[in-house]
Amino acid sequence: MQHFVPKLPRPSLRHMLTEGRTILELGAMGASLPLLMRAPQGDGHPVMVLPGFMASDISTKPIRSFLGRKGYQSSGWGLGRNLGTHIVGGQQVLSDDLLNKVIELSVIHNAKVSLVGWSLGGVLAREIARIIPECVRQVISLGSPFNGPSGSASPVERIFKLINGKLIQDNPEVVNNMSLPPPVPTSALYSKTDGVAHWQACLHHDVDEHHETENIEVRGSHTGLGHNPQVVWIVANRLAQAENNWQPYKTAPQGRFDPSLNLV
Repeated sequence: MQHFVPKLPRPSLRHMLTEGRTILELGAMGASLPLLMRAPQGDGHPVMVLPGFMASDISTKPIRSFLGRKGYQSSGWGLGRNLGTHIVGGQQVLSDDLLNKVIELSVIHNAKVSLVGWSLGGVLAREIARIIPECVRQVISLGSPFNGPSGSASPVERIFKLINGKLIQDNPEVVNNMSLPPPVPTSALYSKTDGVAHWQACLHHDVDEHHETENIEVRGSHTGLGHNPQVVWIVANRLAQAENNWQPYKTAPQGRFDPSLNLV
């Protein structure tokens, strides 16, 4: 039985034109560091951050540096620009080099790896967890359009054509199941002012039916999600949970950023 995903509109032109906020969000992260450092301390487990479409580990350096300061074994994916080339067809969904990177990280640290994926990186992170859940502790996606079909936005349309074009003929069931959460704790962060991916494409539509799955609304641009102070705080909070004791995030009224609700 196929999982129906409605076709979504493009993000509004106003939101697309305000994607330049990413510079302000980067500055805000720097200014917010004293507050952000009050986030829960990490337990030292490995965290891999996967970049978005056309981006590389350079784009994720701010959040990776912060997570390193909070005590995690933080790393990039080390595979250059994310051109979608690690999505393959047939019976195998992801390339061996991407899967092996996660397995290697898990073996080196003798622990499961938390995956933080930005945009297309989050789509990949979810599929990694679906294939090798024994190596993945949790998945946190940032504005990742795993639930949006072709036509939801021009850049997203390109991503889904890339995914669907390589999978749909050989493995349509895989494409159909991409909107379903993987078998590990999964947090989907989304912004209603996202100018690249329609926000409804970035969240679980049946969250009440899936254990250890949540949607968390944030405020900001798509291109600034990786260094948005609110996002960084939430990521740190999610990562700090004890393994096998996942709890949903406590969201402040009207989606406001209130760290006091989530200090542990």
